[in-house]
Amino acid sequence: MSQIKIQMKNISKFFETENMETHALKDINLTISAGDYVSISGPSGCGKSTLLSLIGLLDMPSDGEYMIEGIDAAKLTLDEAAKIRNSKIGFVFQSFNLIDELTVFDNVALPLRYSKAKPSTTEIEQRVTDCLEMVSMTHRSQHKPNQLSGGQQQRIAIARALVTEPAILLVDEATGNLDSNSGDQIMDLLDQLNQNGTTICMVTHEPHYADRAATQLKLLDGLILTAPTTQDAKTAPMQEAEAVL
Repeated sequence: MSQIKIQMKNISKFFETENMETHALKDINLTISAGDYVSISGPSGCGKSTLLSLIGLLDMPSDGEYMIEGIDAAKLTLDEAAKIRNSKIGFVFQSFNLIDELTVFDNVALPLRYSKAKPSTTEIEQRVTDCLEMVSMTHRSQHKPNQLSGGQQQRIAIARALVTEPAILLVDEATGNLDSNSGDQIMDLLDQLNQNGTTICMVTHEPHYADRAATQLKLLDGLILTAPTTQDAKTAPMQEAEAVL
């Protein structure tokens, strides 16, 4: 795929206190194109969640250039960043963050109902139905989240993330609150979504889940290490480099 969704050049992120400066990310170079499936893994504290926060415009880099679909993030106001975040980025977290008082249908519809695009009721119904079909949960549309299993709730969270047709789906430890069987099912779903064209960038601490992605990036001390192909990974040495997907 040639259409670039995400491009980072020499991105660094550091946090300052009175006594010290902590570098969470150092000179990150990353390109994600349409249809890519990327995993980011590494030990605790290596910068995985910080990198995902920068990609998702939840935070801004200290240095470097970040472009999302050709838009320079550094030039965005807070309101503009929020608008792009809501329209171009889908988030799936370890916590499902569903509202128990709302039905499954209304949870998935929520981003559309608060969208500045103001889609019609018919458009909302169609889009929500389509997304529930993607995650095989149409039969639960009128249930409340607390009537569902953890794996089913995560499916609903994924449907909600997809309902605005984002440019990229960001997944942060989506299996962390699930048993191994439910986790495997969620990963199967992500595999299928990617095969159908969804661009995915996923943070995981599970090596066997990271290996499912076509491109596997490893972070260590805030640096991206090279990600050889699956076949080469057993023999090729890891070294600091740019990740171009």
